[in-house]
Amino acid sequence: MNPQFGTVVIVGVGLLGGSLGLALKQRGLANLVRGVGRRKEVLDTALALKAIDEGTLDLGGAMKGADLVVLCTPAAQVPSQLDVVRTRIAPHVVVTDVASTKAEICARVRTNWSEPYRFVGSHPMAGSEKYGPEHATATLYEGCITLVEPRNNHADDAYEKVVSLWAAVGARVVEIPADLHDGIVAKTSHIPHIIAALVAEQAANAGDVKHLVGKGFRDVTRIAEGRAEIWRDICLTNRNAIAKGLREFGAQLNAVREMIEHGEADDLDRFFQAAQAARRKVLDE
Repeated sequence: MNPQFGTVVIVGVGLLGGSLGLALKQRGLANLVRGVGRRKEVLDTALALKAIDEGTLDLGGAMKGADLVVLCTPAAQVPSQLDVVRTRIAPHVVVTDVASTKAEICARVRTNWSEPYRFVGSHPMAGSEKYGPEHATATLYEGCITLVEPRNNHADDAYEKVVSLWAAVGARVVEIPADLHDGIVAKTSHIPHIIAALVAEQAANAGDVKHLVGKGFRDVTRIAEGRAEIWRDICLTNRNAIAKGLREFGAQLNAVREMIEHGEADDLDRFFQAAQAARRKVLDE
């Protein structure tokens, strides 16, 4: 039986792209995995780790013979890459992405691509603060939720292939509209990352505190180690939702500050109890 995805082109072979390549290859899901990158040394690392079968710096040329294209680059790069891919792929090719913002990307497709759409927006909720193919693992997507835009004038076979891709590498697919997606992940992922960055910066500005840092600081700030380019692009491609959430967070932070300044013990107690309940609700514990 032939592998179900034929020739897969992965654009961006870092943690997410490299892990997808490893998962496809180790599960026998592709005839060939071709990686596309901006730097030869990154492609060489992915080749050495067997995350890809071949690599190229030429995005347009990489589309020759492709059956499935997965864009695994920072979110701000995806719209322009889609413009190149659209003009170079054969009619049967299916395209998806892994970007953690969706509205701008999906809107670009609806503006520039013809119906029925052969691009389906995806966002696997996988990853870590580490980046680069050297940290890729074939099990990264196992058990993770992958958010996929709902059917909306998509080609049936293209939509089904994207859903089957994520299921084949171990993920659970959940459909969610792009605008709703961006509003929710702003609060569950993007704003927490910004807050972690600010906490890390505030501690660093306090001087040499390395002997006074406990587990709580490490837990809260771990994600601040994430690749700056990725988080810059997330902020730029989800500006409205992140800005709205930060305004709401700022108001809440001011309210807590006032409780502390005024010594309002009962209000503080209620605040921390509510926070405990909120976390359990979000995690369904």
